[in-house]
Amino acid sequence: MKSNQHLADRFREVLLNGTFIANTNYKDQLENLPLKIAQTKVGDLNTIAILAQHIHYYIKGVANVFKGGPLEIRDAYSFDFPAFASEAEWQSFLKTFFNDAEEFATLVSQIPENTLNDVFIDKKYGTFQRNIEGMIEHCYYHLGQLVLIKKMILNT
Repeated sequence: MKSNQHLADRFREVLLNGTFIANTNYKDQLENLPLKIAQTKVGDLNTIAILAQHIHYYIKGVANVFKGGPLEIRDAYSFDFPAFASEAEWQSFLKTFFNDAEEFATLVSQIPENTLNDVFIDKKYGTFQRNIEGMIEHCYYHLGQLVLIKKMILNT
């Protein structure tokens, strides 16, 4: 299997359809989650909704680069999202989130093999491959948080 396809499949695992690493994925955890639970605050932790939006923010920002655009995302704004006003708004976000995740995976699978080791925007950001692997790791990191927060809410 080519590296680009392998990376795309690993990304799909954490976001859309896998159980190999964490025995779950974002879609499994969020698809039928009511907004009330997604926006429930537990201590000073981020809400599930904020974590989902945070990951989506990075998916959209990096995908923009893959499509030839600039890197416009900034860490300082990556947790800065308003609350959802309704269940319909939350469900619309989830649909967009999962569609954008699939688009990201497709874009990764289309990156030429010889481009994976090219500099991503600026040398300080490393290579395309490093950024894709970093995205996957970042997703798993916050998936773990999301799962724990969800358990804390549902077991209270």
